[in-house]
Amino acid sequence: MSEADRQHWDRRYEQAGLAPPEAVQPPLFSDLVDYFPTAGTALEIACGRGRMAVWLASRGLHVWGVDVSPVAVTLARDHAKQCHVADRCRFDVHDLDDGLPKGDHVDLVVCYMFRDPDIDTAIMERLKPGGTLAMACLSEVGFGPGRFRAKPGALTDAFAALNILEAREADGNAVLVARSKRR
Repeated sequence: MSEADRQHWDRRYEQAGLAPPEAVQPPLFSDLVDYFPTAGTALEIACGRGRMAVWLASRGLHVWGVDVSPVAVTLARDHAKQCHVADRCRFDVHDLDDGLPKGDHVDLVVCYMFRDPDIDTAIMERLKPGGTLAMACLSEVGFGPGRFRAKPGALTDAFAALNILEAREADGNAVLVARSKRR
């Protein structure tokens, strides 16, 4: 990511400040929570201020969140502390233009409102057998074309090697929950 883009996100997160203490799952996943594991490990890609990571940790997971913005990572760490789940959360600055950070296989990969097709294969490879992928991103469906919007069917096409549990596109958003196949 360019330095200008990183600075843009830093400014945006500085303006947003610390997330409220409530650990609430993001709205696009609100009816899909039964698919999310309550134990094991998770990797959150582009974690922002850490709201999803804190929610996952409050459910019992050990979560590693990565984001390109040092400001976001600091806010995420503070949010985990204020919600008393810092012992189950780790946050690091990482530029996803360099791919996923190296690490162990996980029970859950979450990517909320970020999409980079260049890391789709790495995401699938990071899942443990039977691991879950939860992804939500902007979509052209119900909105129209845009630089950061996925084309219709992009998520189901990209993750067709997984068992698709839920997939929907409407109102400018695409949501997918899938599981890796057991070995």
